[in-house]
This record gives sequence, C-alpha cells and structure tokens, in this order.
Amino acid sequence: MLDINGYFVPSTDASALVFYPLTPCRIADTRNANGPLGGPSLAGNGTRTFPILSSSCGIPITTQTYSLNFAAVPHGPLGYLTAWPTGQSQPLVASLSALTGTVTANAVIVPSGTNDSVDVFSTNPTDLVIDVDGYFAPATSGGLSLYTLAPCRVLDSRNPAGTPPLSAIKNINVMGSGCGVPATAEAYVFNATVVPAGPLGFITMWPKGLPQPTVATLNAVDAAITSNLAIVPTVSGAISVLPSNPTYLVLDLFGYFAP
Repeated sequence: MLDINGYFVPSTDASALVFYPLTPCRIADTRNANGPLGGPSLAGNGTRTFPILSSSCGIPITTQTYSLNFAAVPHGPLGYLTAWPTGQSQPLVASLSALTGTVTANAVIVPSGTNDSVDVFSTNPTDLVIDVDGYFAPATSGGLSLYTLAPCRVLDSRNPAGTPPLSAIKNINVMGSGCGVPATAEAYVFNATVVPAGPLGFITMWPKGLPQPTVATLNAVDAAITSNLAIVPTVSGAISVLPSNPTYLVLDLFGYFAP
C-alpha cells in the first residue's frame, strides 16, 4: 500500500514551503500523566486531538506541516494509526501499523489543522509517543530546501567483519562519508536500519555537539531488523547515535536540506 502526504516543488513556486530543522524534541507521550500532550492512552476505534504547538519544542505558529516521528506502544495487536489535520475528514490511510503488538516507530509528515493540531485515530488500544525533528513553513531567514542524492551508504557498522555491535555513543562524519554531501547541509535524510544483537529499546540520533535529546528514532524491542526514515539536523557535518542496547546500524542517505 502506498499513501502520499505531500510533494516537493521548486523554490520558485509561490506555494512552496521551506523546511526548518529542530533538535529532535518530544512533543507528546500518552504514558505520562493525563493532559493535552500526555495520557490517557488512545482507545480502540477512537480519535484523539494533539495540540502540537502546546509543546515546549519551539515550533512557531507559522508552521503549516510537521515532520514527526510516531512510536506506538500497543496494548496488543495494533491494526494501524492514522494521522491527519484537525478539522478535516479522516482519510483512508495508515501512518503506522503494529500487528505483532511490538513497539513500532514510523516517520510521519502531517499538515497542521484547526488550532494547529493533528488528529490521530487508532484501531486498537495503544500508547503513542510523538517526537518532532522540524517543520515546514513559508520562506523566511533560516529556511532550507530539499536536495536529493542517489542513495548512498554512509555507515554499515557490521564492517569490517568481527566488529562488535554499537553499545555507546558513536559520532558519524556524514560530510566525510564520500556520499557527496556539501558543507552547507543542515539536516540529513536517512533510511536507518538496525540489526539488533537482542531486544533493542530504542536508538536516538541527534546533531553532534549538542546535548542528547529525550527522543527515539526507532525501536526494535522484538529484536527484529527494523528500518525507519530519519531526518537528523547537523551543526558540524556529523551526527551522534546512541542505542539503548547493543545493535548494528546501517545508515543510507538519499537527501539533505540546505539553504
């Protein structure tokens, strides 16, 4: 199944939005105490509204689309989650599925709706964690455009043979990877794949040189090989990665955001 949530146009297009990266930041976690961005959990066949701008993540009111990472913590098998702009009709799409009932993450780009909120429908009871890595808004100072690349492998931590899995912070020099990324890049677009040595609670990716944020890029609690799209800002041409448990990591790059 292929669902679409947008497209990119040349910067000369008057309707074009530009991307503003954020240091990854946690917006909501329904496992926390009840509140607009906390509990309760999502009910089966129910819809919940999340007021994204109520978070402390520094997202401005000019935002028209959010770049998010969803992580479902299901109470059992989860058919799917659907996210869409508050005030619009629920679309026939899926933002994330977790039929095995394991913790599952997926990148979600969703427009802002009424009161700058998004709605989320769940087929089954689940908790939901929402992180943000940037937003799209009209062009002003600091806005970035997307530049695509032929997909290129930045890292395969399984090499050379016999290398132990990652178990501590690893700094990755993306600009020096040979993938043709210019020094002007301020955020990278990856496909991140983990090959866990056992259950993996989460892996976190953030700009090298900044404090580690309380976010997760993906989860593999079931120890399965797992992938997710990851938009990761950078301030130095490098990023940092930390797994909660030992794992191998494969990072493929297929684009970047730059002025």
